[in-house]
Amino acid sequence: MSIRIKPCTQDGRLQEVFGVPVTDLYGQAAGPDASAVVTRALELRNFLALAEEQVARIRDRVHAAMAPERGMDELSADELRMDVQWLDAALSARDGYRTALDDLLRTAPPLHRLARPARFTQQTVSTTLPAASASPTPEGPGEVRSRRR
Repeated sequence: MSIRIKPCTQDGRLQEVFGVPVTDLYGQAAGPDASAVVTRALELRNFLALAEEQVARIRDRVHAAMAPERGMDELSADELRMDVQWLDAALSARDGYRTALDDLLRTAPPLHRLARPARFTQQTVSTTLPAASASPTPEGPGEVRSRRR
């Protein structure tokens, strides 16, 4: 199963923050104008989905080992200890990815602000040249205008 379609506990939060379904976010992340925030959020989501899958596998394995229909002679404390270690590692990874994703989403700007680059307009000043009679330059060669006080 592709990681893009694998469910994740934070899919609803991603949709809430960015305003589009996760599948659409993957489409945006593949584009040339992909936002770094969206790309990082999806990377964390991928890691989180894998960690959650590992937690579910270990949980299911422990449940199967402890099923009431299994014989007591089939129980193995060593296998259960190993599963506990694996579960501890998977839960720790899951918690770390959730924390990182939460931190990123808490500070992420809305998607509509990410997609629109800032536009700067330069103001221009237009002026007209004064008429030739109002020219502050001397009228003829060598003449200097007198100053009024």
